[in-house]
Amino acid sequence: MEKEEKELAGKERHMGEAVSGEEVEKSIRKRFHKELFSKFARAINDYELVQENDRIAVCISGGKDSMLMAKLFQELKRHNKFPFELTFLVMDPGYNPANRQMIEYNARILNVPVTIFQSEIFDAVYDVEKSPCYLCARMRRGYLYSKAQELGCNKIALGHHFDDVIETILMGMLYGGQVQTMMPKLHSTNFQGMELIRPLYLIREDSIKHWRDYNHLRFLQCACRFTEDSAVSKNSDGSELSKRMEVKKLIAEMKKTNPFVENNIFKSVENVNLSTIIAYKEQGVRHHFLDQY
Repeated sequence: MEKEEKELAGKERHMGEAVSGEEVEKSIRKRFHKELFSKFARAINDYELVQENDRIAVCISGGKDSMLMAKLFQELKRHNKFPFELTFLVMDPGYNPANRQMIEYNARILNVPVTIFQSEIFDAVYDVEKSPCYLCARMRRGYLYSKAQELGCNKIALGHHFDDVIETILMGMLYGGQVQTMMPKLHSTNFQGMELIRPLYLIREDSIKHWRDYNHLRFLQCACRFTEDSAVSKNSDGSELSKRMEVKKLIAEMKKTNPFVENNIFKSVENVNLSTIIAYKEQGVRHHFLDQY
């Protein structure tokens, strides 16, 4: 009880005040060590995401996930057992001035030394009717790879978390008719020698939100010009939802009767029994169970 009262008092002291980078770092080391830093370090170790002499471009979009990733990388650097370098990379794809200022402000108060570069992606995809979000994501990744390589980096780090992973698994099954997952790391097919890593792979989104709210931080929700101007995104009755939001709601509903459903979805792509699969692809080659029946 005494511990909870002290924590509450700490929150009240910060209410309405600009949090300092030192306070945020302290919360990662103390209050959120198990929820955030331990899982961050575990993903890096389990999936071998960081190697000696890596030069990693930590890609910051301005949202809660990528900003937390930047702080966790800084904390990892304090404990690193081998040398590696970090560049905190922000791409401005055409943010409005208020969103750009918010990113710069958060980077400043959180002591994250960002490198910002400009692109015109929002202008390029704004009038695209079919799959503008998919095209935007592909273009953003290409620009990030290119800039990171130009700066001498061999890896880019993105802020996808555990919930993104399990939602992607279900989206592939329900809407794509395939079993696949969001991988913890990938070799780039277009930028030789470059890799993509996802060090928040084991961190729950609720933990990230808890860290954000505990420190009274405000980040960009969605700075996309398309959703800013879209009537669909503003429907109050929720009649039009993205496929990811539909899946998020489905998982939440299933969790009411099965508290292990999220971990089970995650583990399902680690426990694939090929002898019970009708067909699968490997390196682009399709294999069917009748081939060796």
